[in-house]
Amino acid sequence: MQNLTDGQLQEIAEARAARATTRRPTCDGLEALLFEPIPVLDRGFVRVVDYMGDDAAIVQGARVSYGRGTRAVQSDRGLIRYLMRHRHTTPFELAELKLHVRAPIFVTRQWFRHRTASINEYSARYSVLEREFYVPAPQDVAAQSASNRQGRGAPMSEADAARVVEMLRDDAARCYDNYLWMLNEAEDGTPADPDRAGVARELARITLPVGIYTQFYWKVNLWNLLRFLSLRADPHAQAEIRAYADAILGVVQAWVPDVHDAYADYVANAASLSGQAMALVRAALATPGRLDPAGYGLSGRELRELVELMPELADRLPPAP
Repeated sequence: MQNLTDGQLQEIAEARAARATTRRPTCDGLEALLFEPIPVLDRGFVRVVDYMGDDAAIVQGARVSYGRGTRAVQSDRGLIRYLMRHRHTTPFELAELKLHVRAPIFVTRQWFRHRTASINEYSARYSVLEREFYVPAPQDVAAQSASNRQGRGAPMSEADAARVVEMLRDDAARCYDNYLWMLNEAEDGTPADPDRAGVARELARITLPVGIYTQFYWKVNLWNLLRFLSLRADPHAQAEIRAYADAILGVVQAWVPDVHDAYADYVANAASLSGQAMALVRAALATPGRLDPAGYGLSGRELRELVELMPELADRLPPAP
């Protein structure tokens, strides 16, 4: 794994080599991933450090049964799909996952907006942050979107993208050098100047940009995890946090494959329609020819979104304003 020290790699190897006897349900797919860092972005990772429950635990919670295997596997899968389809959330809350994540601070600011998990982050008041910064690849540097105030638009020219990457890298290096000077620390952690006092860590960190990597532990129940993924694995999410969400989706698939498949079918690859949109779709199914959307109370944006979901309606509706 890139950017992990020999000591950190040794800790991971020791954790993976350890074995414990347990009566609780375990999941072979997730046991294979346990403690192993999954690379994300240029220097980040996601690492499973603990979990509770599996697909069977969701079924057990829904039926409040005494053990496992009380129904056929196909029946269990059907129940999970029913629960997902009808948004019966509490059985999914009975399974939990704990992750160790290394991500840029600007990603964690988006991440921590989901106030449905237990979080403990690396403290820059107590410890010195590592010289680890996220710098996007040139092909990921884009101009501001003309239609989305919080998103990217067309890619920038090769020369401009290269200049942006250079500026981000240079600025990060300069800020970190200033950070170490304020702390009066050399790269190896020893005092750079024995005759000078270092600035308090809680003040020195102010100079660091939001591209610096931080680390945190994140414990979340399965339903809140799926809610997080429904927003952060969405194509409209920022590419960097989407990379983490995609990595976690792989973890979910290994952990609870039946839940993962139901989530894909009924959440990730599904869409919700308003009452007005449903009425318009029913009219389209019942009536041939052009439709007048004026009487359905849909805004121009809602009409555009509906046509994006159902391109077949494009020839039946006038262009949205």
